[in-house]
Amino acid sequence: MSVVFNVALPVFAIILAGVLSGKAKLLGPASSEALNKFVYWMALPPVLFLGTAKRSLPEIFNGPFIGAFLGSMLAVYALGALLGWLIHRERTQIQCMQGLNACFSNTGYMGIPLFLAAFGPDRLAPAILATVIMSAIMVGIAVIWLEFANSQGGGIGKALRDVGRALVKNPLIISTALGLAWSVFLSGVPVPRPIAIYCDLMGASAGPCALFAIGLFLATQSMKANLLEVGWISALKLVVQPALAWFLIQTLFPLDPFWAGSAIILAGLPTGALTFVVASQYRIYVERTSAAILMSTIASVVTLSFLLATYAPPL
Repeated sequence: MSVVFNVALPVFAIILAGVLSGKAKLLGPASSEALNKFVYWMALPPVLFLGTAKRSLPEIFNGPFIGAFLGSMLAVYALGALLGWLIHRERTQIQCMQGLNACFSNTGYMGIPLFLAAFGPDRLAPAILATVIMSAIMVGIAVIWLEFANSQGGGIGKALRDVGRALVKNPLIISTALGLAWSVFLSGVPVPRPIAIYCDLMGASAGPCALFAIGLFLATQSMKANLLEVGWISALKLVVQPALAWFLIQTLFPLDPFWAGSAIILAGLPTGALTFVVASQYRIYVERTSAAILMSTIASVVTLSFLLATYAPPL
């Protein structure tokens, strides 16, 4: 249980500090927006660059991890969309967002800070790989689905172009790509000390700022949506997805203890705020998306603490 007290409690305490600051009006919506932009554009990219530049491709692109993590995610995406159709009988765009909220882990704003706190900057590879999968694959699938649905089948080309443009502009993808390029073409060459120190200094702010930003975001949200619907979406996210990741590791994608525990913990993270960005962009499912983020984050205090206590990778 030491990992719960030493890692989970401080992580959730920072989120709580953000919530309380938002509720007390110490920091308003403008502060939340500014902090989110700082984390997204300035703090997380140095972490991802340095984390990939210092490692070889085989260390980062772990095939069985991708199979277990992405496989569990895609299965829950499909299950969430199917349950949305069976229970609520809403149009296909809603099913897309129900599936996305049920499977989209908050790897960037919670996974990376959690791994920094628990295992240090040298063991970020699973969280970095998971963040790339979330940003490049899952958002891509959702955007293509929504564009295709909105155009009655004729917008797949535009959807692919939109996804491509979004990836090219994504600082998390760009910084990871630069780090991979350094790893491939400058293998064995250390990152120049001034750059490394800059990345370390900026990266040190990523964890607490990202967690605090989650708290500020949650302070503005409410539970006005259908609690039954948000409840089963959160259950898929926090319980079913890590269980599926565990099953895939046991049956199809065997992993060493560190990568296995990482896959299960990352699969069990609450719904990421990027789903709210997608919902807002397409003006669909916005209220229920914010409620899913809120409920899954609150419930993850229990479920994520359990996963950390049970599956925390050995150091």
